[in-house]
Amino acid sequence: MRLLHKLSISKTQRTNEAFLNLVTSKRTMSSSVATPIIELREYHLFPQHVIPYTKATTDASTTRKDLLPLRLFSLPETGGDLNVATHMYYFQGGFEERNERRKAMGKNPDWTSYLQTVKPYMVNQKSTVFVEAPLVSEIEGVCGLKPGNIESSDQYSHGESSPEESIVELRRYQLKLGYDTVPKFLELYGAGLPSKLNATGTDPSTSLITLLYAEVGQLNEVIEVWRHGSTSAMEQSRVAARSATEWKKSIAEIASLANVFTSTIHKPLPFSPLK
Repeated sequence: MRLLHKLSISKTQRTNEAFLNLVTSKRTMSSSVATPIIELREYHLFPQHVIPYTKATTDASTTRKDLLPLRLFSLPETGGDLNVATHMYYFQGGFEERNERRKAMGKNPDWTSYLQTVKPYMVNQKSTVFVEAPLVSEIEGVCGLKPGNIESSDQYSHGESSPEESIVELRRYQLKLGYDTVPKFLELYGAGLPSKLNATGTDPSTSLITLLYAEVGQLNEVIEVWRHGSTSAMEQSRVAARSATEWKKSIAEIASLANVFTSTIHKPLPFSPLK
């Protein structure tokens, strides 16, 4: 089983390298540099079809990961709309890589067969493109969604919780309109974040995976992606954050920038890289 897992990862890595080499070759000719993007896709499902959708999607997970740089695949458990298949992809080569991969998907018979099976299970589909905030690469302890980071990192331990109890928390801000709103949010968030990450009493399984802001779709949206070893760990870390002075100052100012704030608990599917 372990050998098959390694072979599967190796095949996926070769596929990713092939797409990146293709995109890099094209960009070398045009002398431009790609900005990595993260695509968030949210599919609302008919409640009676969630189980067959999940089974079909799990069965086709190897094909998905061969064709796409999947980072998260989850279903919400509480905190908002339920029965929403939520998945994120990291395109290091930007929109050009995304476009090349989607062309390849349309030509793959296994993928087209899978789509024929699951499309009747969906009510609607939504796609939004985000980029990672600069602080993701600047602040120690923030992993980021780049392929390989989550898989190779040992710092995202499960603490005393089992992997089956782990959750992903999506904290979403819809900010006020304005060109300077997102930059101001990122400035304030980055100033207070270290104190929150290092707050006394934070559960060891709690980790900030990334911070994203929208580039295409509903603009001025920011998403925090957190991983916790359990809901109890999430609650413990929230209590600890309330003692972080710099964080409390930042949040007080961030509150004036936001129109809406939500927190949703997600349960990753077994094949999700982030879980």
